[in-house]
Amino acid sequence: MSVFKKHASKMIVIGITIILLVIIGITARDRDEITFIESKIGNIITPVQRVVYNIGESFFDTFKSITSLSQIKRENENLKKKVEKLKKDNREMKEIISRTEYLRKEALLKEKSKYNFIDAEIVSKDPGSWFNKFVIDKGLNDGISKDDPVVFAVEYEGEVIEAGLVGRIMEVGENWAKVISIIDKGSNVSFKDIRTQDNGIVSGVMDNDERLKGTLFDYNANVVKGDKLLTSGMGGLFIKDLYIGEVVEVEKRSQELVKVIKVKPAVDFRKLDEVYIITQTK
Repeated sequence: MSVFKKHASKMIVIGITIILLVIIGITARDRDEITFIESKIGNIITPVQRVVYNIGESFFDTFKSITSLSQIKRENENLKKKVEKLKKDNREMKEIISRTEYLRKEALLKEKSKYNFIDAEIVSKDPGSWFNKFVIDKGLNDGISKDDPVVFAVEYEGEVIEAGLVGRIMEVGENWAKVISIIDKGSNVSFKDIRTQDNGIVSGVMDNDERLKGTLFDYNANVVKGDKLLTSGMGGLFIKDLYIGEVVEVEKRSQELVKVIKVKPAVDFRKLDEVYIITQTK
């Protein structure tokens, strides 16, 4: 093997190095013009530089976009967490406000009422959106008896707080009791019109308008829309003067010789969680 073949790669590297050094020496001088060789080399290198530069810029832009997307994603996650916290805080604040209003009404009712109350929480109810029948967490051990009236504090004529009629105790155990409300189809309540003192019976059959249906004993009774109804005490099932609700519609049925009314209950039977049981007078 000849010396050239043996050291060919080394000689090529040395040769290229010498050429590059010569080019650097030539181009390093202060000249106004470039040589023919420099021009040709520039023509070859420039497109390569442009491609390399464009690739570098593209890579930089892509890297920058990925970094921006990651930052946006992190910011979005942080915003979501803040929004969820604000929603949670808002719910808690509404609950506090609602609870405060509930306690205010409860205090006013107990202060002005001539009855003693036992507070109870609703622990279960029959299927459906309405509280037709439900179970409370108090019973015989707490002094509750069958047919005791069940009420809830409601506003009447502005700031006046009244005992809104919910229903009565239908079953009772040692530490529980079941309530049948006035909206249940099996419930009937004797009432009197506060304004006219006319009497009648309101039943628990509710229609799609969320109204109770009642009948006046006197066909010629002067009951009008807006009249307020209280329990009359007739029949002995409910004590007198518990607030039932407001008349929202009056209808005469001449063939049946009856006057029928629709009543908006004082209590919202979709949003009950606590009630009061009346056990005795103070």
